[in-house]
Amino acid sequence: MKPRRWNPETVAPPLGRYSHLAEVPAGHRLVFLAGQLGVGPDGTLAGADAETQARRIFANLEALLEAEGAGPEHLVKLLTLVTGTEHLAGYRAAQAEVFAKWFPDGDFPASTLAVVAALAGPDYTVEVEAIAAVPA
Repeated sequence: MKPRRWNPETVAPPLGRYSHLAEVPAGHRLVFLAGQLGVGPDGTLAGADAETQARRIFANLEALLEAEGAGPEHLVKLLTLVTGTEHLAGYRAAQAEVFAKWFPDGDFPASTLAVVAALAGPDYTVEVEAIAAVPA
């Protein structure tokens, strides 16, 4: 069983790849994934642009989920921070590519996307944290 995600007709449809509501089913535990940066296992930045960093971030999230015996289908909520509107197109391109693989049926997790002044270092353009509902 995976989280239930949906969009009630009482609010406008989502403006992007997300659901307005997500519910954790009984028998699941919540796992909180720390904000991920576009850094590979060896600690090096994947690239200077948001698209490359976002691809690495999604790979990191997938690896963290796998470490918990879960996968992207268990994601309940994402919070994405992007360091300027000029990085939105790159982030969205990577997200579209990854989400087409992760959620081919369009059953997206709840999500928030915010443009911020800066992240933990000047070379980081995107950070994504997540919450997953993993079967107990």
